[in-house]
Amino acid sequence: MRIAVIHRKRCHSKKCGLECIQYCPRVRSGDETVVIDEKGIAVISEELCVGCGICVKKCPFEAIDVISLPEQLQYPTHRYGANGFVLYGLPVPVEGKVSGILGANGIGKSTCIQILSGSLLPNLGDFTHQANWKDIIKRYVGTELFEYLQRVADGKIRVAVKPQYIDYIPKMFSGSVASLLRKTDERGKLDAYVEGLSLGPLLDRPIDTLSGGELQRLAIAACLARAADFYFLDEITPFLDIYQRMRAAYLIRDLAQNRPVVIVEHDLAILDMLADTVHIAYGQPAVFGVITQPKGARVGINEYLSGYLTEENVRFRDYPVIFERRLHGGEEVRNELLSIPPMTKQYPGFTLSVRGGEIRAGEVLGVVGPNGIGKTTFARLLAGEENPEEGKMEQEVRISYKPQYLKAVGEDTVEMALRSVTTRFDGAHYQNEILEPLGLRTILSSSVSSLSGGELQRVGIALCLSRDADLYILDEPSAHLDVEQRVKLPRVIKNHAELKGAGVLVIDHDIYAIDMISERLIVFEGEPGVYGEAHGPFPMHEGMNRFLRELGVTFRRDKSGRPRINKPGSFLDRDQKSNGEYYYAVEE
Repeated sequence: MRIAVIHRKRCHSKKCGLECIQYCPRVRSGDETVVIDEKGIAVISEELCVGCGICVKKCPFEAIDVISLPEQLQYPTHRYGANGFVLYGLPVPVEGKVSGILGANGIGKSTCIQILSGSLLPNLGDFTHQANWKDIIKRYVGTELFEYLQRVADGKIRVAVKPQYIDYIPKMFSGSVASLLRKTDERGKLDAYVEGLSLGPLLDRPIDTLSGGELQRLAIAACLARAADFYFLDEITPFLDIYQRMRAAYLIRDLAQNRPVVIVEHDLAILDMLADTVHIAYGQPAVFGVITQPKGARVGINEYLSGYLTEENVRFRDYPVIFERRLHGGEEVRNELLSIPPMTKQYPGFTLSVRGGEIRAGEVLGVVGPNGIGKTTFARLLAGEENPEEGKMEQEVRISYKPQYLKAVGEDTVEMALRSVTTRFDGAHYQNEILEPLGLRTILSSSVSSLSGGELQRVGIALCLSRDADLYILDEPSAHLDVEQRVKLPRVIKNHAELKGAGVLVIDHDIYAIDMISERLIVFEGEPGVYGEAHGPFPMHEGMNRFLRELGVTFRRDKSGRPRINKPGSFLDRDQKSNGEYYYAVEE
């Protein structure tokens, strides 16, 4: 069984002269294996393609994938046209449970939600004919999805969906936050959601003036407030700090006691806390995706991190993600790189106080704390973009800074942007340690202004690490990245720090990312929007214990070494809190 995909976004047929067609052996022998569609882009006949791979190698823009699939995948769920993405399998909503979907972007997770919510009719792989519910229901007779899909087909099910892209909300709704929430308050729970998600100060604000984090909280509240039979939430953590993520997770868990909930999430700590079962989505992004049967949350996440699915006997990644215990058992001996002096920065209504400390050569220093507490201001003080009222950076240090919010300016391609800041672009090390793990090869010819949020984030990380500097500061590098990209990020950053002998400061809200990346920790405390204090750097155990105590959650490691959030109120949670150990009890 074989599928072929032409990536329309990457195909530049007018520039390359369609070498993919010229060198295809079937075309040269007269067969119509490759044809040109009405837009001038090549389309491969999958029935005639022999899978020689010549067109894949000849395409200079990596716009073609030809993949032979296992014979077991003979019943596709949905396909997006000729040479289009194909999805196999669907997750199963379960009454009174939270079902998670875990996988990379472009693997079919959002398509699953569209199908289960009834907004997309699956064509069962036959895109040439209009799909109908009779054929769909027949396909799923005898499966766990039969009854659910029958209710969707009969129009007897109400669904509430929180979309992935919240920036569309101001384009779809006008008026104030309160007016939108009143329209969605179908369960009489609105006051609880307004309080739980700290939406009170925003109620009179126009929707088009909200920030990303404010829109995210509004979207979650609007979804949970509806009276529905099933709830689907597509990524709840973007733009939220860890405190807001935890509060949203508690509200969703409370709702799931009476209703089935399906959630797509890339923050593994939050997914582990929320989900009862997990469906793994694997395959090749934008080519094909396979949704597994449900697994227990612990087993599913551990298998995903290992890269091997035991029941399916499938290896979808050639390396496991390992949480290293050595970083928290003791500190490595490193030379001081940079002394941070005590500093104070004041704005109208907000004051930041930095206690001072040092950054060491070759280490990665994590920074944690809520939004609006001064973390980004701290980074800007170190980078020289802000001047403190008290204290001064005495040392001349070269700093490379990736800001929290990235803006694409100009029409340069990704390759041109990277070449403008480094002379090492063509070197093997740069190709293998920057371009390859950050997944930038396929977008090198794309204009920076045309990139998605995740693509722009990866380019921003690469630009920061490409400059020659003594200190690298990355503000929320995991934002907009999918789970597969997040598990690769720590290796890229740690290897760069070691090789350059430079310091790296990482500000992030993903606890897993901070745990994998950091050797020491700076903890921000205070009252968001009023005052903030930077404490540390601390050794990881001391810093995380302090941070998690403030957060009110406890962490443990399971046998694989993966950190896990204890269920609130569980025996382990109560036991660790009573001992004052919020960070890591090893599970036997």
